[in-house]
Amino acid sequence: MALMPRRIKHRKVQRGRIRGDASRGNRVVFGDFGLQALEPAWLKAQTIEAGRIAAQQYVRGAGGRLFIRVFPHRSVTSRPLETRMGKGKGEPEFWVANIRPGTVLYELSGVTEQQAKICLARLAHKMPMRVRMVGKQTKIGSGESE
Repeated sequence: MALMPRRIKHRKVQRGRIRGDASRGNRVVFGDFGLQALEPAWLKAQTIEAGRIAAQQYVRGAGGRLFIRVFPHRSVTSRPLETRMGKGKGEPEFWVANIRPGTVLYELSGVTEQQAKICLARLAHKMPMRVRMVGKQTKIGSGESE
């Protein structure tokens, strides 16, 4: 089933523009490897779910865990086909997540780097924007070995 919020303040939002890079959600936090967006895009709820199913099928056999880092909070409206102009804005058609460049979409843990590469490549085929695989970054001076 597609993701969507339980309740929202406003049913319809204006289109707007996706500007700038992601300042939050741009690091791998929960897993060891992540899939990071390189372009701005709207990521449909159906696409997020398709990616989850593709990754889950692979991860289940490898014994790893998948984390989804994005959620579709925004509704996209559309008018029915062959409808005359006017009579207001259309009804909400589907839900999307606003993705800025640098946002980590999915994370994997409990798998080797080779397995993560294969799994994230399967995910990348389903994404509507260019993506890349990133690893967990160790902070300098945090006591972790490098």
